[in-house]
Amino acid sequence: MSTRLLRILTLNIAHGRGLSTYQGFHGARGIERNLMRIARLLQREGADIVAMQEVDEDSHWNKRIHLLDFLKAEVGYPHSHLGVHNRRGGRLPLAYGNGVLSRFPIEHADHQAFGTAELGEKGFLYTEHAMPHGHLPIVNLHLDYKSRLRRIEQIERLIVFLEERHAQTGGETYLSPIVCGDFNSRSGKPNDAVAHLFNYLEDHCAYQLYPIKGRTFPSLMPIHGLDFILVPPSYKVLHCEILRSYVSDHCPVLVDLEISD
Repeated sequence: MSTRLLRILTLNIAHGRGLSTYQGFHGARGIERNLMRIARLLQREGADIVAMQEVDEDSHWNKRIHLLDFLKAEVGYPHSHLGVHNRRGGRLPLAYGNGVLSRFPIEHADHQAFGTAELGEKGFLYTEHAMPHGHLPIVNLHLDYKSRLRRIEQIERLIVFLEERHAQTGGETYLSPIVCGDFNSRSGKPNDAVAHLFNYLEDHCAYQLYPIKGRTFPSLMPIHGLDFILVPPSYKVLHCEILRSYVSDHCPVLVDLEISD
């Protein structure tokens, strides 16, 4: 039996603003200083796959710096993909969503916005990473923060997508998807998004939810657990940690996994 270690990190990078309340308060140098803090965190932790939320491609409020390209170049990841869920043109353009950095080739990518708002829209990014064991699907998710019912609707959208993708790829070598991101809901609420998705996944196989306990938001003094990684049974979880970090208002979540075949 061969094994492979895999490290995954998820983090809402808050548009590169660090701990300030609005990215528009910073000039280009301020945004770049915050991005360098994130880059040093990623270099130190050495994750194979990094799933990030609130990643800008071309937005006026952080001086039109392409955040994913900046981090990819600074940390040295060979592969990346950005799924834009908010796009607005005009004098004050916006373009941002969820991004992934990967040490493995990304052979398929798809993303969906949950609505059509030009500001504040959430969505998910789905990527398949080519590994020796097969294709590793990663779902990088960001849910609505205001409405529980809207979060449930968004999870249902994701479930439909996953079932359709599974039907498309049923004859090929695919590992079960790892789902991670900013759920904007706590795991202990039985009628909210985390439990809704976890119950669906558990009906298919025995997923595990990490961190089991712990708080990720706000990072200065965390009082809520909003950021999670859902792991299927084909992986053995060796370690999970909420990292003490002030690069964003969210704390990063890190898991070390062992894949066997």
